[in-house]
Amino acid sequence: MPVPMRRLCVALTLCCALVAGATACGSSNAGSRADTGATVAAAVDQPAAEPSPTTSAEKQRFAKTRFVANAGLAAGATYQWIVKPWKAGKFKKGAHGRKLALVKAGVAGLFAYNRLKAAERNAKGDPLLSKALAPLSKSIENLKNLPAKLRHGDTGAASDFNDVINNVKDAGKSAGAPVKNKVPTAGQLHSGGQ
Repeated sequence: MPVPMRRLCVALTLCCALVAGATACGSSNAGSRADTGATVAAAVDQPAAEPSPTTSAEKQRFAKTRFVANAGLAAGATYQWIVKPWKAGKFKKGAHGRKLALVKAGVAGLFAYNRLKAAERNAKGDPLLSKALAPLSKSIENLKNLPAKLRHGDTGAASDFNDVINNVKDAGKSAGAPVKNKVPTAGQLHSGGQ
């Protein structure tokens, strides 16, 4: 199968251009190659720098932003899968769909606990938030056992979740970080919001 002359000329021209470009990029100075190798080796030995806020004002702003995001996810999960079903009577014995509601509430409870602990860690980056949230540490820690209480039919556990979420929201508002409910996606629930 004959190759048209035009294609052959184009291919030959491209090959020559690539070879010429490769030789033009090379350096005849051996010392600069050694310097480049040393620079690359030094860069590889350095640990990767994490981007971080440079001023304390930026650190505080990021702390508030993270607090609002984590507390909002906890509030959204609590409202959607614990408070609404509780108010609708889904946790009462004999209620239609009780088992599914309890499973969802248990997952949402663990997720909310995880996000509230993250929000508590975030609050430590801002002095005002830290002060506002300090009295709630014990209440947040007590949420760890509430999903099990829900499974055993203790409907007061839903009220306790709601109270803690409202207290966290009030603390955020008093520190200048108002929290709004944000219902997490299924993927966030599955991963724990991390």
